[in-house]
Amino acid sequence: MTQPGQVLGPDARADVSWRISSYSSNFGGSCVEAGALRDATGRVAVRHSHHPDGLALVVGQHPWAAFLGGVKNDELNP
Repeated sequence: MTQPGQVLGPDARADVSWRISSYSSNFGGSCVEAGALRDATGRVAVRHSHHPDGLALVVGQHPWAAFLGGVKNDELNP
């Protein structure tokens, strides 16, 4: 089972349906992809879209929701 903070290798990423962030296009191109893990835990894998064969980080359900809320509320811009 995957844990938050874990880094996924190629085999573990095979079942993830990746989505490119629409916010990335405002900053020079699609850079971030995320996809829910298929283990019904709400965890999400995140990777750099320009390096799809690189590693992906697992983020827990609640931290991911807090991050998305911050993005949507424009709380992360300096």
